[in-house]
Amino acid sequence: MSKKKQTTNEVTTSAGGAHAVNRFRISDFVMMAIIVLLCATCVLPFIHVMAKSISGNTAVMAKAVYFWPKDITFDAFKRVFGDDSMTYSMIFSVIVTLIFTVLGMLVCTCAAYPLSKKRLKGRSWLTFLLMVPMYFSAGIIPAYLLYQDLHVLDTMWVLILPLIYSPYNMLIMKNFFMSTIPDSLEESAFLDGASNFQILGKIVIPLSKPILATLSLFYAVGRWNTYSDNMYYTRDSSLKMIQYKLYQLVASANEAQTASLADTGGVSQSAPEVLQAASIMFVTIPIIIIYPFLQKYFVQGTMIGAVKG
Repeated sequence: MSKKKQTTNEVTTSAGGAHAVNRFRISDFVMMAIIVLLCATCVLPFIHVMAKSISGNTAVMAKAVYFWPKDITFDAFKRVFGDDSMTYSMIFSVIVTLIFTVLGMLVCTCAAYPLSKKRLKGRSWLTFLLMVPMYFSAGIIPAYLLYQDLHVLDTMWVLILPLIYSPYNMLIMKNFFMSTIPDSLEESAFLDGASNFQILGKIVIPLSKPILATLSLFYAVGRWNTYSDNMYYTRDSSLKMIQYKLYQLVASANEAQTASLADTGGVSQSAPEVLQAASIMFVTIPIIIIYPFLQKYFVQGTMIGAVKG
């Protein structure tokens, strides 16, 4: 009797296990479908822009280009790469972005590390004060007057210094230090005679590669994609970054299109939409090159730093 009952239980258990496997497979399929849809929303717009950048003007203006180029031509890229000022702006933008990222990470680390220590007196108030800039901004005119008094207008530093401190990045790094770096490790280093700077440079920084890579990418992409300060605070053409140059290029193409159509009786050499698509592809090249090298650390950093407060 007991053997029969045991056999019945095994059959029931195996049936339940098979049902659980089936349910897992269905849920897994649904999850994969959701992930594919989310990936498509990120990848398809990029494919669309890439297809437009190498398509003919007539096909683009007729809204006939979606995810595959038509009447393939590289005239827009020739116009973008053929401008010497564009090449100079690209090099200048890379230099500004590198300096901005290094200084930003230095400031962020120097602010986040002390605030992550419980022994710091007034830590809560200091954190609150350092988070105020994330919620309030003085505006463009007061900022312009301030930069004028500091004599940084129309210099490279007006593109770097005002934005190197990011409360959001500082908070992420602070949470990373608190949740990842054990206090016992630093206490052992103190007992061995290490100073705060030695602990930061030889212990904390080497253990923080994921968050350093993540925030470095945040800083670099943020600076690379910003051109409003370049528009408001600089007049020298040698200080114009690539994003602002591309903005000017597309704007001039829009203005010239009507005159070009009237003069030639046809489509201009580079329609604004084609030129804009080529410009976007031109600007994203550095980010596309850098990201694969930081991908491993970027994924780890985004999963760790923003969980524990």
